[in-house]
Amino acid sequence: MMNGAEAVLTSLKNEGVDVVFGYPGGAVLTLYDAVYKMKFPHILTRHEQGAVHAADGYARATGKVGVVFATSGPGATNLVTGISTAYTDSVPLVCITGQVANPYIGKDSFQEADVCGITTPITKHNYLVKKVEDLPRVLKEAFYIARTGRPGPVVVDVAKDVFDTKFDYSYPEAVHLRGYSGENIGDESEIDAVVEAIRAAKKPLVFAGGGIILSDTSEPMRDIVRRLGVPSTTTLLGLGAIPADEKGYLSFAGMHGSYGANMAIQECDLLLCIGMRFSDRVTGKVDEFAPHAKVVHFEIDRAEINKNVKADYSVLGDLSWSLPLLRDKLNACEDDFASKFAPWLEHALELEAKHPFGYREEGDAIKPGALISKVSSLMGRDAIGVTDVGQHQMWAAQFFKVYKPRHFLTSGGQGTMGYGLPAAMGAKVGCPDTPVVLFTGDGSIMMNCQEFATLADNDIDVKVVVIRNEILGMVGQWQRLFYNHHYSQSELKGKTDLVKLAEAMGVKGYRLTKKEELETRLPEILAEKGAVLIDVVIPEEEAFNIESISAGYTEEPDVTRINIVVSVESEGELDQVIQQLSKLIDVIKIVNLSEEDAIERELVLIKVAATRETRSDIINVVNIFRANIVDVTPEDIVIELTGAQSKIDALCEVLQEYGIIEIARTGAIALSRGPIPVKKM
Repeated sequence: MMNGAEAVLTSLKNEGVDVVFGYPGGAVLTLYDAVYKMKFPHILTRHEQGAVHAADGYARATGKVGVVFATSGPGATNLVTGISTAYTDSVPLVCITGQVANPYIGKDSFQEADVCGITTPITKHNYLVKKVEDLPRVLKEAFYIARTGRPGPVVVDVAKDVFDTKFDYSYPEAVHLRGYSGENIGDESEIDAVVEAIRAAKKPLVFAGGGIILSDTSEPMRDIVRRLGVPSTTTLLGLGAIPADEKGYLSFAGMHGSYGANMAIQECDLLLCIGMRFSDRVTGKVDEFAPHAKVVHFEIDRAEINKNVKADYSVLGDLSWSLPLLRDKLNACEDDFASKFAPWLEHALELEAKHPFGYREEGDAIKPGALISKVSSLMGRDAIGVTDVGQHQMWAAQFFKVYKPRHFLTSGGQGTMGYGLPAAMGAKVGCPDTPVVLFTGDGSIMMNCQEFATLADNDIDVKVVVIRNEILGMVGQWQRLFYNHHYSQSELKGKTDLVKLAEAMGVKGYRLTKKEELETRLPEILAEKGAVLIDVVIPEEEAFNIESISAGYTEEPDVTRINIVVSVESEGELDQVIQQLSKLIDVIKIVNLSEEDAIERELVLIKVAATRETRSDIINVVNIFRANIVDVTPEDIVIELTGAQSKIDALCEVLQEYGIIEIARTGAIALSRGPIPVKKM
């Protein structure tokens, strides 16, 4: 005989669970008493959201099911963001929550919440357990559902009195679920069709997604890439499916991906998409995605096929079945694929070399690309990189080299700020002999900074690199691009000292401000034992600088012309502007004008303070610049001028001494001198 709480822990042992993350409360006190008596391994986080993200990081890094405990009501609802994060990214979790006792369910009792109702849209399945006899079966099913098929989170909500009740425990040996087998073996003829499509193609491209990581099929994936001798790319969640130094690997694709990868997608004639769901961050405008390609989609979830991008060939089934079979069939072909596709591979590599990820040096400033590249080099090929969400996430994806699956953990689908610190903690708990580094921002780190205490109290060795630019970087970037530099509630120029914050919780803290410190201080800091926070100060406006943006009517009544003046150092940076603009509006065509190519003008309205003594002088200035006076009051004069930017700058400078009250500039508009190459979208 054992009670329900003991049955839960015994079931976890039967499922091979070696650690649980959680936070106690009234409805789970009996469960936590069993944890105490049975000495079950448990990490006490400082917030339930920290617990569920830690379980997520553990699951992603190990491939096992992550397990989290929480109490009823607010304890359970604090898991919601983490459950949603895991659901979107297909991460296997079992979340065991307490519920009020059976007699109090449905009576708005203290700390009662409809956990099953709340989590139904963001779980693979959920249960409310009201009978202790159901516990073993439910837990067996929960783990089976979480880890099989397309993985995902399962919630098991247990009434408080169920934990207390004793019964004869017996754990099932098998699972019997009507309508769900968990086995996903498909139709072999679909793979035969893909082989023939590959043999007929001239420019195939492999596009590897997170499904390869989840199904542990990176090895057959690499074998296929090498057998074909074709270029390859990945999604953000697919990083590590193909080693960063694999010949033909073009880094990741999408809005913030590499120029080479994105151009290869646009030029290929066969796109082999494996274990990915065609996120909008990858495709951009769907009707212009891979315009010359036949699309092949290997997918375990029938609902994903033809959902966002129409597939010309689809292979429905688990990648652990389909990829080894595809590899074997390609190996059986007599085709010399490597020779056939060599010109295409060479061209793709030229695209990648043309516009690689880069950064501009600025005096002593530390640039994110330089920082992350250095950390990647110092941490070594085996290091697990974890990120929060924002600009630093994209910089990490670009500059942190990932050579193995399950070595880059990030919130992809939900983009959950606050994910990084607890996820890194969970990854280190699951992989204690592997170096773990977190890249985060000064916005994201504050969302779950309480978990520094968990790191310190449990001696969890995570290196935390905070890339601090005193702004919500991604939000600020969009505000620069499209909201005229209106940094509405995105600036973080407060008094928080992250080094002191970490040290107050028992974690060593350091601050780097000059690029020379990447050589003189960073190596010894990363070599220290134990958790460390490194507060790295970078310039606020990293990446391209939008000088002005304006919009207006054109000769076509249904078309608006947007004029953007931008300072970039490469065509790759310009493509990033275009990609982000395309997310907001329907971009028909791009005309890239240099100063030599353009006829450029700008309009300005300047309100100048005018007294009886200065009024005549101001009028003289207006006449010299051939400007116009459009409004006069006893206190001021409003002046209008159309001209080149340099002329407007000069007028503003002269009028400054009289007292400029307000300036409104349209930003530059331009037409080309003669014919100009157009970039079709």
